[in-house]
Amino acid sequence: MPGVDTIDGLTRAVADFDTSGFELPMEEAALARARRSLMETGLLLLGEMPGVRENPLVILRLMDALGLGSLALDWHGGLTMELYTYLRHGTPLESAHWWVGDGRVTAGHLAVLRRLSPITLTLFDGADRPDRDSAMARRVLDTVAAPTLVVAGNAHTGVTPDALGKPMGACLARERPGLESIRIDYGRGSFYAMERRGMDARAAARGLRVVGKELVVGLPEFSEATVPQLPFEARQGKLA
Repeated sequence: MPGVDTIDGLTRAVADFDTSGFELPMEEAALARARRSLMETGLLLLGEMPGVRENPLVILRLMDALGLGSLALDWHGGLTMELYTYLRHGTPLESAHWWVGDGRVTAGHLAVLRRLSPITLTLFDGADRPDRDSAMARRVLDTVAAPTLVVAGNAHTGVTPDALGKPMGACLARERPGLESIRIDYGRGSFYAMERRGMDARAAARGLRVVGKELVVGLPEFSEATVPQLPFEARQGKLA
């Protein structure tokens, strides 16, 4: 199990995560579309598959390339103040919501946030209901002011309705025409979302580029993230 189940273990994993040396080629045409989305709508979407070590490094490279100081993540909104306190003072992350193990929160994300700090953060999940996507979109629209990279699971970041309904991205695009979404295209590797999983698919070439009509970050090879996870009973004890 690559996950960690203690605060000390998570602290070590964050400290050991290397935020340097990750190269992500970027086509100028793709960067131009991303910049236009930020200029016209104030937002740029990035869809990820949870539990992949490289996800936060993609975020870091995009933030640097686009000169952004504002980031929105589909993490539980109740974690906001604890996260800011952690980034400023290094206090332990004790809330049960950090320890779910679904792969959204990883040691790499925390290391990248420390690298980017000070940064404006919006955490927009927490709506466990049928209209979750529209609720997440509304929180982004009501909270975000500066040009912002908005990161969520790739099921939520499409800008048009799909077979499952209207994802968050489509809700945002209705309010902000011209919004662009970047999809991370994964090839071969392993990831961690509640448990270790693997996949072997054909992916776009490495880097940010225009593929057809889409903006795509190709990751032909990827690896498993270190994910904080506690058993359900232990999390319930933290919430009690």
